[in-house]
Amino acid sequence: MSSTPDTAASTAILCAGIPAINNSLYHKIRFSVGDPAALIELPAGSRKTLIIRDIEMERARKHARADDVFCPADFAPKGGLSGDREIATAQATAECLCRAGVRQVVSDRSLPLIFVHEIKQAGMAIECDPEMGVLERRAKDEQEIAWLREAQQMTENVMRMACETIANAEARADGVLMHGGEPLTAERVRSMIDVFLLDHDYSNQPAIVAGGPEGGDCHNAGTGDLRTGEPVIIDIFPRNRKTLYNGDCTRTVVHGDVPDEIAKWHAIVVEAKAAAIAATCAGITGEEVHAATSAVITANGYPMGLPPDDAPDAYCGMVHGTGHGVGLEVHEPPLLDKGGPELVVGDILTIEPGLYSKAIGGVRVEDMVVVTETGCDNFNTLPEGLEWK
Repeated sequence: MSSTPDTAASTAILCAGIPAINNSLYHKIRFSVGDPAALIELPAGSRKTLIIRDIEMERARKHARADDVFCPADFAPKGGLSGDREIATAQATAECLCRAGVRQVVSDRSLPLIFVHEIKQAGMAIECDPEMGVLERRAKDEQEIAWLREAQQMTENVMRMACETIANAEARADGVLMHGGEPLTAERVRSMIDVFLLDHDYSNQPAIVAGGPEGGDCHNAGTGDLRTGEPVIIDIFPRNRKTLYNGDCTRTVVHGDVPDEIAKWHAIVVEAKAAAIAATCAGITGEEVHAATSAVITANGYPMGLPPDDAPDAYCGMVHGTGHGVGLEVHEPPLLDKGGPELVVGDILTIEPGLYSKAIGGVRVEDMVVVTETGCDNFNTLPEGLEWK
């Protein structure tokens, strides 16, 4: 579109924010910058106009998924633009919409409030469509699937390093694991994971390295010394710094002899994972996949759901859903849990059953799969056992 469009359109679709942190906008344009931007579809669902900082325009014209690229100055209102970049971008967006004769704007749940303010100030109506973009982000295209497969491969590489480091450590007389002459702590392993990933151009939220009873809380990050004979849950979910897509993998490792109870839990968890993967395909609901997990867990005598308030520490059960979607965020729709929606081709999911006891610890094993018409393909090739020597 030109800066003074001849054709009026009554309704436009808007997605705006900072592409580097607004995943909805990044997904649409596949172009990451740290300054505010706005993507206007005018008429709704048709030509895409990107408003972006002036110094980013040349790169955006080469790489962004947009038909036209402008900067805020191209749509300066009569009163001029604010010196605040976010306000100026919102002002320019409102002016662009006005010049096109727009009366109604529809946006998604991620739209910053400043854009709502400027659009309303300009006399246009705006509404939120809570489901806008959700299904589009769920059904990954070939590029996204390749990026997620790449991220999961790197996650497996660092997972192998972490598990083998623990498995091959020396055990001190009191059971504390030693590495390089110093106690091997959850914090040290977490740092090793971070350094490994930084060296391969991945950023990383703090990984879970939860040994012994700390693993009985499924999201306890883990602290202190790791010990022989105790399960250590390792959950790593790094983000590729170039593509912005995530990996997500969990394995459980035991140094030395594996306690019988932990071996039993592990066998059940692996069986539950296999049942959930076998149930996963397009048209099946996330709730049905979770039911396949639940059937295995309960058939082996363990409950599903959070323990009652008066439960003893020895209580053991599966306290979370079977999994979730993965993409630009580690946790995104759909959920594999009660109420989980129908799966679609291109959904990327984690399958991650687990069993947990505050007295002993926990076991969790997690793979990532892509949903197909007839089933799913597993991205993981890493061993799922407890011994990593």
